[in-house]
This record gives sequence, C-alpha cells and structure tokens, in this order.
Amino acid sequence: MALLVVRMRGTINVPYWAVDTLKSLHLNKRFSATLVPETSNYLGMLRKISHWVAWSKADPEIIKTLIEKRGKEKNPKIDSSKKGSKSAENYKGIDELVNVIVNDKIKFSDQNNIKPWFSLNPPKGGFKKSTKKQFSDGGVLGKNKYLLEIVKKML
Repeated sequence: MALLVVRMRGTINVPYWAVDTLKSLHLNKRFSATLVPETSNYLGMLRKISHWVAWSKADPEIIKTLIEKRGKEKNPKIDSSKKGSKSAENYKGIDELVNVIVNDKIKFSDQNNIKPWFSLNPPKGGFKKSTKKQFSDGGVLGKNKYLLEIVKKML
C-alpha cells in the first residue's frame, strides 16, 4: 500500500538532517505532496521528519485525482517514442498506473513521465487543528488518519 506524504510546515529553522530527508522525499516546499511505498526504510524517514510532515495510507481514488489534477509532466518536449522501462506509456491509462502504485509494484518516483511531487494549495476553510502539534496531541502532523479529507480540501 502506498503512503501519501504532505509537508505541512515551512522551510525556516529546519535542521540540515531534516532538510536532506525532505529533499530525498521531494518535499522541498510547504504543501507539497508525494507518494512513497510503505516499507520500513520510508517509515523510518517519516518518523524522523514527523515534525514537518503528515502521512496516511493513500486510497486509489485520491491517487487518481492527484495525478489528474496536480500531476505535471517531467519534460513535455521529449516525444513519447523514447523508450523507458517504467514510463507511463507502458500503462494503458491512469487507472492501471494507479493500480501499480497502490500495489507497490513500482515507486511513484521511478516512473518517467510525471514529476514525483504534487503542489497543493492551502486547504479551503483552513485547518481545524494545529499544524504545530502531532496528531496524537491534537494536531495534524505525523501519522494522520484524517489526512485524505484534508488533501481533498487542498485540491
């Protein structure tokens, strides 16, 4: 199952080790999102930067809407005849690409046509909880089971 990770806090006063981890996850600015597989390595990275990001298990519906509404091409000038083993041309449509990502057959960052992050807007209606506290303390950071509802408001 894939995890949806959203950076909730900005870039000021972030230690260098957290900046490196955020960059390796393609979360360079506030309200950027990405999809990562649910492995022990990625969960360790997410726990390490839990003061800046929120994550949740992604369902196929939200992945499809993110790709359709916020997905950007990496290099639109390259024509589709370029051979890539993991490019989006190998899939018959967005539904098949979403299926492959959800089942962890491919990392979202490994496919060749779509940039591995999504730029989101601030949520319409604002946050109902603090963006400075962990989910267990009444905030939105860390492992958040209501993150998908927040992301729907951010599209």
